[in-house]
Amino acid sequence: MIKRVTRARVLIMKQLQEDDTFATMQTVYNRLITKGRHVGIATVYRNLQIMAQDGELDSVRQHGEVFYRLCRDRHHHHHVVCRRCGRAVELEIPGLEQWVNSRAQSLGFSEITHSIEIFGLCAQCRALEEGEKRDSGQDDEERDSHRRYLSLEAYSAKAD
Repeated sequence: MIKRVTRARVLIMKQLQEDDTFATMQTVYNRLITKGRHVGIATVYRNLQIMAQDGELDSVRQHGEVFYRLCRDRHHHHHVVCRRCGRAVELEIPGLEQWVNSRAQSLGFSEITHSIEIFGLCAQCRALEEGEKRDSGQDDEERDSHRRYLSLEAYSAKAD
């Protein structure tokens, strides 16, 4: 099937090339609008979905939202994604594909696909968070103690 390359798809693709991080549909849309590139929100949504299905984009889910990024490698792969800035690193896990297929087949499954999504903090964002913690003047023990107090307070309020 021949796909039409629309103006909207070209604008979306250019935006994704500029960003090079995972971004939600809303973020992609907002960035386009901010730059004066008027594309309808439904058009952005539809194009991102189609481009992901066609393997042009990587997509990951976190907290019920889908994040998209231009796909650099067309073979099946996984990512470690920073949950703060969206930076992603492709992750090669030797033997994973064989293990998943073998295990699923041993359980009676066929036509197997899978998705593994790994999230964390990249080194830069971790350093930023540590700096923010230091700046707030609250250490982990103090913060944990405060959380326990709030939990107990909420529990005792329910008991009344």
